[in-house]
Amino acid sequence: EAVAADWMLEFACCCLCRHFGEECPAEFRRWRDVAQALINGLSKIPTHQKKTVYLCQLLIRIAKGKNLECHFENDQRISPLESALSFWTLLEREEIKLVKLHEDIRRLIQIQIVAVHMENGYFKEAAEVLERLFTDSESDKPLRVKLATVVKSKDPYVPLLQSFSYNLLISKIKSYIELFVKENESNFLIQAATKQVESKGLGATALQNKTVNVNENDKRNLETKQRFVLSIILLRDMLRQMQNCCLNVESSLVWMYINCVLGLNSLQNVEKHGDASACGRRRQRWTYKEDLELKSGIREFGVGNWAKILVHGDFNNRTSVMLKDRWRTLCRIE
Repeated sequence: EAVAADWMLEFACCCLCRHFGEECPAEFRRWRDVAQALINGLSKIPTHQKKTVYLCQLLIRIAKGKNLECHFENDQRISPLESALSFWTLLEREEIKLVKLHEDIRRLIQIQIVAVHMENGYFKEAAEVLERLFTDSESDKPLRVKLATVVKSKDPYVPLLQSFSYNLLISKIKSYIELFVKENESNFLIQAATKQVESKGLGATALQNKTVNVNENDKRNLETKQRFVLSIILLRDMLRQMQNCCLNVESSLVWMYINCVLGLNSLQNVEKHGDASACGRRRQRWTYKEDLELKSGIREFGVGNWAKILVHGDFNNRTSVMLKDRWRTLCRIE
């Protein structure tokens, strides 16, 4: 049972990384709940699973980093990013060798913990969190002094915070994820699913009543869909065998997500909605109101100050990069 739980946790972490990297929030939330259920079932984190558990917890908190109303710790003062920093520290301890990427991510999390408080107007809390973040070590002193100056200025748009932005933090986390996935690409469930398909023809059974039309450019997407479905089939079969066992995991919740939410009953979701990996990247049409908000923001703050325009404007799930791209489009049209 413990070995099976290990396989499931590794697979859940793999999916969590993929959907975080591809910015697919709905799928990320589903696998977040699966991973959290498996982690909650661990009486003790096995040594070989520490890195996996810490990474899952880090990504879950980073995804909520801008939401100060969300709390992961009993201490309500601790923001999601401050909680994420504690798991990043644990992850660093599991690394054989720390590289510049680790240092960059630590610095970015520290800066954004302060920045998010300031963006929300919590300047007193920003000063308090600064005291918690940094020790008296000489290595921390330069950044601590700079952030203290920023907090006193009460300006969340100073160059330091703009240069070490939240988007940059996400980008660095994605780079770390890529390295992690490469180190752990030999996921047992995927390998076992492939073997099972080859030996028992599960692939034909799963796909016999559904034909996905593809051309040469879609072959890679089809392969991804098939690998995903076959891996979940194996997960389902494993859970069926374990239903009557006394497993210290919230298996009912895991079962619900795997068997229902992920659409194992058919490949209709694949045909209707396309590749799951593309769901977070679907383009959302710009409305006339959003265009007016963008133009108004540019008149007030000037071209290039996309972060300020984003904060002060009324936009629907946009990023500063999206604002910049839309402005370029409008300039070409007009």
